[in-house]
Amino acid sequence: MTKIVFMGTPAFSVPILEGLIDQGYEIVAVVTQPDRPVGRKKIITPTPVKAAALQHDLLVLQPEKITGSPEMQTIIELQPDVLVTAAFGQFLPEKLLQAPTHGAINVHASLLPKYRGGAPVHYSIINGEKETGVTIMEMIKKMDAGGVFSQASLPITKQDDVGSMFEKLSLLGKELLLETLPKIISGELTPVPQDEDQATFSPNITREQEAIDWEKTAEEIDCQVRGMRPWPIAFTNYGSARWKLWAVEVMANETTQEAPGTIIHKDKKQLWIACGKQTVLAINELQPAGKGKQLIHEFLNGSGQNVAVGQRVE
Repeated sequence: MTKIVFMGTPAFSVPILEGLIDQGYEIVAVVTQPDRPVGRKKIITPTPVKAAALQHDLLVLQPEKITGSPEMQTIIELQPDVLVTAAFGQFLPEKLLQAPTHGAINVHASLLPKYRGGAPVHYSIINGEKETGVTIMEMIKKMDAGGVFSQASLPITKQDDVGSMFEKLSLLGKELLLETLPKIISGELTPVPQDEDQATFSPNITREQEAIDWEKTAEEIDCQVRGMRPWPIAFTNYGSARWKLWAVEVMANETTQEAPGTIIHKDKKQLWIACGKQTVLAINELQPAGKGKQLIHEFLNGSGQNVAVGQRVE
């Protein structure tokens, strides 16, 4: 039986781990990030991968930093055949990458060499890509630069956001890994080097990137909102108040001569804002500071009653 050490952290990783278990691989250890405080009450919460691993009575290791840790030595002593990572969230040292008999492989949520880094799904949507996918790749010391064993793609629809794409890509990653892994172990597959000239990067989203630039077109802002939902959520400022935008709609048949960021239409159920290149965006759901999410009619008939045409957001 093939012995695997699995390394992953978020919900994206869980179906991939469970797929390996269901397929009969021996999971000798699961490595995930330490428990962290979550929510306003800062309740210490295990990662989704830890919760799944404990349901299967698997050994769980949670190093704050894997390099040089006792947990790393434990992994090496377990003598795994393969190390499988899926959104683990830490760099792995060379010594660990070389420990497994058949090497270390990664399930990466992009069509490498596009979108190397920690936020490939976010950038795929923000940049208006028509498709994304999953890559099974060998792990080397350089970030997401190892050779490619296999790839599979998925379309990105106008309704998709980070949450929906993570769910789809997680299932696709599970299927692709289970199809690819036996061929790696048997030596049937060898990795194909990536084209470095085509490489693009997707570093973690910064606070500055969350802010909406109304000079962008309505379609670009829609991509930004969906590319940051359900986290970290794009925002705009209305005076001294901050609105997090959860859902917007491109008003394809509308144009405006007003400056970007100007509120151009308001009634009891609608709020339209001017964007770049004379385009128009409707806000359908927002979250005022200190409150929960609200549909636009709830907001406009409540705390947003004083919002008026001609005012600006920025």
